[in-house]
Amino acid sequence: MLASHYVGRFAPSPSGDLHFGSLIAALGSYLQARAQRGQWLVRIEDIDPPREVAGAAGRILSALEHYGLHWDGQVIYQSQRSEAYRATLDWLQRQDLSYYCTCTRSRIQQIGGLYDGHCRQLRLGPQGAAIRLRQSNPVYAFHDRLQGELRADPALAQEDFIIRRRDGLFAYNLAVVIDDHFQGVTEIVRGADLIEPTVRQIALYQQLQAPVPTYVHLPLALGNNGIKLSKQNHAPALPTGDPRPVLVAALKFLRQPLPENWQDLDLPLLLSWAVEHWQLANVPRQQAIPQCENTTAFSKQLG
Repeated sequence: MLASHYVGRFAPSPSGDLHFGSLIAALGSYLQARAQRGQWLVRIEDIDPPREVAGAAGRILSALEHYGLHWDGQVIYQSQRSEAYRATLDWLQRQDLSYYCTCTRSRIQQIGGLYDGHCRQLRLGPQGAAIRLRQSNPVYAFHDRLQGELRADPALAQEDFIIRRRDGLFAYNLAVVIDDHFQGVTEIVRGADLIEPTVRQIALYQQLQAPVPTYVHLPLALGNNGIKLSKQNHAPALPTGDPRPVLVAALKFLRQPLPENWQDLDLPLLLSWAVEHWQLANVPRQQAIPQCENTTAFSKQLG
């Protein structure tokens, strides 16, 4: 059934240019939204200045336009949303749903990689401290519309995770939940490398008494070395020539039908055909999600 209120999004970080793996996520989320006759939004997640690459945000938007992936409304930049993040942090503090923590990364690594709640009852002040969410109702599993039922390591699900870093930067799990709620996103379509933090994000939605979107985690594109294509792994930027062969390669990766005469179609017609024939059920699932003892291992195994 088509839903006129469907809102999807693509939310890249400007830590590098878009690559083929990025295109898979962008195209999948675009086609899922357009097939529902819904909105497709773009948000630049620029809340980590040390990881940003100069000019990357502009090049990302240009690449989306070059590949015919035109978004609805204005692009939101997380760097301009600090007031909303601070307001949420203040609310969580007033509700006693968060607390300050001065534990270092090295200490947490020494105890196995998962935080043990050391500062939970210490009532520390903000000086030199991160802020953690006080997990009161951990989420241990969620339903993914492509992957099916996904379960998290219980210890990871129960962890009081960071929502503001010690250096004052807002954490990804906080910003993404606040912004998806603010933008009215009803379904999140993204890469399977982001399966692991989903239970944390759902827990935060529930702490904020906000509706939880549905989720679709797409398979990851891997390089010849078996490692996922990513900006951190220096995946090559999308080519700037004819976008159609690259889009066709992405559609094949997602196991979507192709028009026999795609070479004769211009870019808008090719994308319109892809929207009309989009079948989420055809998309291959990510391989079984491994159980692990900590977040780092989980991420490495997914990659």
